[in-house]
Amino acid sequence: MSKKVVAFGGGSALPSLVLPALKKLNLDITTATSMTDNGGSTGALRKEFGVHAMGDIRRHLLALSDAEDWKKELWKFRFANDLVFEDGHKGHNFANVFIAGLEKITGDYEKTLAILHDFLKVKAQCFPATEQKVELFAELENGDVIEGEDPIDVARPNRDIKLKIVKIWLTPTANGYPKLIDAIGAADYIIIGPGDLYSSVLPCFLPKGIKEAIQSSKAKMIYTCNLLAKPGETYKFTASDHVKEILKYTGRNKLDYLIAADENLGKEYLKSKNMKEYYPVKIDSENLERLAHKIIVTDSTKVEEMQKTIKEITK
Repeated sequence: MSKKVVAFGGGSALPSLVLPALKKLNLDITTATSMTDNGGSTGALRKEFGVHAMGDIRRHLLALSDAEDWKKELWKFRFANDLVFEDGHKGHNFANVFIAGLEKITGDYEKTLAILHDFLKVKAQCFPATEQKVELFAELENGDVIEGEDPIDVARPNRDIKLKIVKIWLTPTANGYPKLIDAIGAADYIIIGPGDLYSSVLPCFLPKGIKEAIQSSKAKMIYTCNLLAKPGETYKFTASDHVKEILKYTGRNKLDYLIAADENLGKEYLKSKNMKEYYPVKIDSENLERLAHKIIVTDSTKVEEMQKTIKEITK
């Protein structure tokens, strides 16, 4: 029987690095995303039609798809690029419009998910963290409150990007998706990240029942740390700073595995990019020893390395 894995995260890092690696292994895969995206095409469709956020879950579905190439290319097709949204993002993604249309026509989010899995020939299960419609909020260390996932993710010009985020929450409060909670209870492994900590990863654990399910689960927990510390979210964070927040929001005392990239990989990456105030994440082993049973340093920016690492852990 295949071992069961639940993978948490939004954005593009988890779908581009971890999910392709998992797909190549003999595993029973469930993924979860926060459903708090409110920027660009997704935000515009949510506002106009009152539908669920679709940007993150569409990436999960594509990453695990066995569909024909034309479907995958259509899924990624972007149009109306002369349309500029209030946050500066441009154009609509075909999949976003398709998902919003299906939900509006069927009036049934569960049915919409089933159709999407069938259309893209996804053998895994891609779930929302909650089926309720929610917004993400964050409080900074100076007391300021930011409303919405996109402004948390991409700091607006008047925000001090060096200020720490002290807490995040959902409004309204929401219940975890029941099928996801069941999957957590049955999981052998829980894989978290990589991804923007406060806008993509940690929001997955905010709906009621998810943190509790992780706490009571016997699954081994694996966290793939980000390559870079991001201004506005994790300014100058070390690996242990990331892990402390993961443990805080999941209710665990210690990670079973931490997967991290050598700091020099981050330095090399930044040499060719104009990414002001970003810093490579330092693996501060002296602090990590009490936070993780095993630290695996590898090139976590490559799918093949992630595949080898996860295969070794789950064998």
